[in-house]
Amino acid sequence: MSSQKLWGIHMPAEVDTAPIDNHYVGIGWAKAGDLSSLPAEREAFKQALSQAYPDAKDGTIRVWAGTMYRFIHEISVGDLVVYPSKQDRMVNIGRITSDCQYLASDEHPNQRKIEWLGHFPRDEFSQAALYEIGSAVTLFQVRSNAAEFLKRLNPESALNAPEPNIEDDVSASGPEDDDTVTREATNLAKETTNDFIIKRLKNGLSDYDFEYFVAHMLECLGYHARVTAKSGDGGVDVIAHRDELGFEPPIIKVQCKQITDTTGEPDVNQLLGTIGDGEYALFVNLGSYSKPARATERNKSKLRLIDGEQLVEIILENYHKLAPRYRTLLPLRQIYVADVAATRKPGQD
Repeated sequence: MSSQKLWGIHMPAEVDTAPIDNHYVGIGWAKAGDLSSLPAEREAFKQALSQAYPDAKDGTIRVWAGTMYRFIHEISVGDLVVYPSKQDRMVNIGRITSDCQYLASDEHPNQRKIEWLGHFPRDEFSQAALYEIGSAVTLFQVRSNAAEFLKRLNPESALNAPEPNIEDDVSASGPEDDDTVTREATNLAKETTNDFIIKRLKNGLSDYDFEYFVAHMLECLGYHARVTAKSGDGGVDVIAHRDELGFEPPIIKVQCKQITDTTGEPDVNQLLGTIGDGEYALFVNLGSYSKPARATERNKSKLRLIDGEQLVEIILENYHKLAPRYRTLLPLRQIYVADVAATRKPGQD
């Protein structure tokens, strides 16, 4: 290996935590089978993918072939990978430890083993860095903001990236087709807005102010809400109810955590321990929840967990109801983005 590269890779939210738990990154195109034995030529990959996916457009085949070629032949053991995971809004950075392996039983059968070096909330990175790893393609080299990602790691993880080969990048990862480009642009716009709102809520409010913000959001949803005292609340930060005096059930006890990493089951159970008859538990954070915490939610009908993305959805739906001070904190302008999925015919992939 003449130089160490930093790659970015996207995997769908459906993989959940499998890449982190099982230490791998992977890409799909299962119908094409194992392409690792093909000659190291892009044309050979194009032909194989065209045969496996005869209905795919030429531009799409070109992009797929470039991605497969890079994953199998250009990534080297020792290279670093940035994987932004959608399910928990974390930026995961690791080191490639194996050549490409083909697992026929997996939905993403082309895999490389990873030694994960760190997992970081998205709000710890600049918007420019997040924009770069929000690339609309599956596999790409991180260039402009590589140093920012590497600063999160051990100093031994230095990068000696080569000068960009623009022609190679275009041939490998250019746009597939108009619908794909439009859909990815829409997703990137949504993700950028989510990042902006969560960063503002994290950095623009104190912990106590965040509790007042959550109380205000509940009022926008039609509840009466009050923030509890700063201490001795037993994990309850806000109490909400439908009637003005707060005597009639249901009573909602809310815990607010102004954090962007993962909340675990112990914190959730602490809140559950405060509820009595006619009471419900609501946990709100800016990050995500662990699998055990989500399992607890599924098994407890009186528990609701709201993560950062869900909170953003509530904010966007009720933005017109926000108090002026919160609209100043979160200055947003309503725009329309293309909904390509809505233009598809029933049964169309």
